Amino acid sequence: MDRLESMSVVLAVAEAGSLSAAARRQKMPLATVSRKVSELEEHLRTKLFHRSSRVLVPTDAGRSYIAAAKRILADVAEAERVASGEYTTPRGDLSVTTLVALGRLCLQPILAEFLAAFPEVDVQLNLQDRTLNLLDEHIDVALRVGELADSGLIAVRVGDIHRVACASPAYLELRGIPQSPDDLSAHDCISYPPLQSPNTWRFKRGQTEYAVPVRSRFIASNLESAFDAARAGIGVTVAFSYLVADPLRSGALVALLQEFQPPPQPVNFVYSPNRFMPAKLRAFLDFAVPRLRARLADMPRDVASPRQRA
Repeated sequence: MDRLESMSVVLAVAEAGSLSAAARRQKMPLATVSRKVSELEEHLRTKLFHRSSRVLVPTDAGRSYIAAAKRILADVAEAERVASGEYTTPRGDLSVTTLVALGRLCLQPILAEFLAAFPEVDVQLNLQDRTLNLLDEHIDVALRVGELADSGLIAVRVGDIHRVACASPAYLELRGIPQSPDDLSAHDCISYPPLQSPNTWRFKRGQTEYAVPVRSRFIASNLESAFDAARAGIGVTVAFSYLVADPLRSGALVALLQEFQPPPQPVNFVYSPNRFMPAKLRAFLDFAVPRLRARLADMPRDVASPRQRA
């Protein structure tokens, strides 16, 4: 019996909650996962899980064993990284995650430069419009938008992003420029539901909050599609500053109602604390942080410093 492999399987079962989910995570046949758990229980002469039709719950002995196995596997992985020189020379696989549009527009160009500068590092970029668990997904570093939960992760601030309402000059010439959020009731709107509801858009100026009924002529499943629809003259949309900065400078889009937008949201790299930081991660942060700070700070003046009227 391969003790380390059995520990990995048991840990996967505990984290996934079932044999089938653990089998998918470990990329093993279900029968193999079940056999390895049974063999380890027989070797230890104790049950590690309470079995039911739906979920496996660790026994008291199982919880103790799983906690110890997690420490042992982490120590083995760290010993391998030390032996391979990962803490002294940037090399190996680096897993990075962030939002789809933010990653494509802001992070991917930096990663291209990083790969050219560090030929022994390979990057896996996971773009998802949801927050991934770094430990569960085996991710080295994430670029996150918004206030951070107290998760124990280490954060490196790289800037802010602003919410921007905008439309094309052709649309505004035809329909007029909204001067207040209430004016949007008479406009065609383009909604991306995670950012603004298709039925009601929300704004704020000072202590006054606005909830404006809107007609969404176009509802997009991703932010880039909403942005493209605004450029095509379909209507008014709300997007993030990193997506619309260049069209605003060129005049392809016009910023609207900026004094009614909420405060900017912070952007941070986050990663799990470790006794030693792998050289690949340190190299990436040293390389990416100043470049991303410059990219996020390079915003049109009317977006970066909107007038906040009381």
